[in-house]
Amino acid sequence: MRERPPSPAQPSGPSGSRGEVADEVVTAVLTASRLLVAVSARSLASVEESLTLAQFRMLVVLSTRGAMNISRLGAHLDVIPSTALRMVERLTSAGMLDRRPNELNRREILISLTEEGRHVVDEATERRRAEIARIVGAMPTAQRAGLVEALHAFSEAGDEPPVQGRAEQSVYW
Repeated sequence: MRERPPSPAQPSGPSGSRGEVADEVVTAVLTASRLLVAVSARSLASVEESLTLAQFRMLVVLSTRGAMNISRLGAHLDVIPSTALRMVERLTSAGMLDRRPNELNRREILISLTEEGRHVVDEATERRRAEIARIVGAMPTAQRAGLVEALHAFSEAGDEPPVQGRAEQSVYW
């Protein structure tokens, strides 16, 4: 992750303290994340009922960042390699992942998506995109630009790769 100097939240007014504003932001993000997780779960269930959100996140990481070894994959998911390996085994059995030796280092095994895995990610993403579009469409137009700016800053602070637009297939998770 990128190192950046801390930037304290600015008070909302003369009576608002930085801690209160920061807490308000955290509460708003938690509430929004609850909605987004629900949208993600619904979109995933409509495509592949047996897939967990954690397994889907693994598919998304591989889709957006490319093939990688089990240690690197575990690090991206913030799980230990043995947990990542169990997930890989289940998804390989389901036909969504492939394992092959790295051509540059034959001792290393690379994990990648299969066509079936890519199809699941694409289909769930399209369903999620449609539901999010419905929600955004229900927002007041004047607040949408501020939301875009805030979400870009939030994603950057969390070291999430940027999405280039709908034509790019990197929005997945």
